[in-house]
Amino acid sequence: MRTIAEPYTYAEEIKKSRFIAHAAPVETPEEAMAFLEAVRDPQATHNCWAYKIGQAYRFSDDGEPGGTAGQPILRAIEGQGLDHVMVVVTRYFGGIKLGAGGLVRAYGGVAATCLRQAPKREVRPQVPVQLSVPFEAMGGVYPVLERFAVTKEAERYTQAGLELALRLDAADLEAFRRALTDATRGKARVWVE
Repeated sequence: MRTIAEPYTYAEEIKKSRFIAHAAPVETPEEAMAFLEAVRDPQATHNCWAYKIGQAYRFSDDGEPGGTAGQPILRAIEGQGLDHVMVVVTRYFGGIKLGAGGLVRAYGGVAATCLRQAPKREVRPQVPVQLSVPFEAMGGVYPVLERFAVTKEAERYTQAGLELALRLDAADLEAFRRALTDATRGKARVWVE
């Protein structure tokens, strides 16, 4: 999955109206709405927006004619193959009406330019993994953890051995399981939470 690496802003004047696009990577709808509240300008004519987070998406025309602002912003996000992104386009009306087609081009175009210019990053989906290993097999675990670059979220010693809560690239899960089975002679248990 591709997303933008950091918040990014782009501004453009179209027929005396000023359009400012603010884009940011977001993980949840709540985070998207918090970004909207942070960048919206109550003095502006409109603060139109859209977000896409996996299969979830939402958009708003914020008073512009239906379908002329939020949907074009969403199409700009999807058109660039991005995910986990929120875009807010703020418009300061300049006195010249753009018409429905002009609004679609303005909102979609400003959002697309903003996203095109924003730095991108690849994000690999991660899964939470639990690992349980008896003390006598622990020696083989740490080299496997390093090889797969897992993120250790919690570590707990029990009477039976070690329990770890990890985060791992989803694509590496089966290879990780096989490597742990080999390294511990089948004594490690791995399961996805």
